[in-house]
Parts: sequence; C-alpha cells; structure tokens
Amino acid sequence: MTMLLAAGTMLGAASLVQAQSACAPRDQVIERLAAKYGESRQSIGLGANNAVIEVFASLETGTWTITATTVDGMTCLMASGQAFEELADTLPPKGEDA
Repeated sequence: MTMLLAAGTMLGAASLVQAQSACAPRDQVIERLAAKYGESRQSIGLGANNAVIEVFASLETGTWTITATTVDGMTCLMASGQAFEELADTLPPKGEDA
C-alpha cells in the first residue's frame, strides 16, 4: 500500500495530472469506481501542487485504481491494476537495515 501511495505521489505533478485524458469531476469518478468495480478508498495523501492522491480498491476482486484530484476538483485516473492486497508493514527501527 505504501509503495502504491508513493508511486501515486510521484505521478501527482500537476502537469502530468492535467495531461491525463481520463479526468472528470471527483464525484463522478468515485461513483463509477464504486458502481463498476466495487472499489472504495483505501488510502489518501497529498502530492505535488496540493493534488490529493487516493488509492481505491476492491478487497473482493483485487482491482485497484490510483487517482489524483487537483484543487479545481477534477479527478484523473493515474494507474490501475489487479491483485490488490492490504498490508500492515512497519518500518524497521532507525539504524537497522530493512
């Protein structure tokens, strides 16, 4: 999950978000992800230029989608895939190798 969020944050630059063609108002994107894929929000973070990066996934089917929402309320699909797993990894103590 952390890796997905980090990848989404890196992709969250405003120029890349605005260059994506799969963008729509946030409520429409969220509704479609829920209705068509059974996905719900699993994590959220703040990316470049205040873009909100979210990971949506279905724990039943394993599909996932990373979105970026700009300050104007437009949400763009950044990445999607299969085999989503929910993890609870912890960081190693400071000074120890992973």
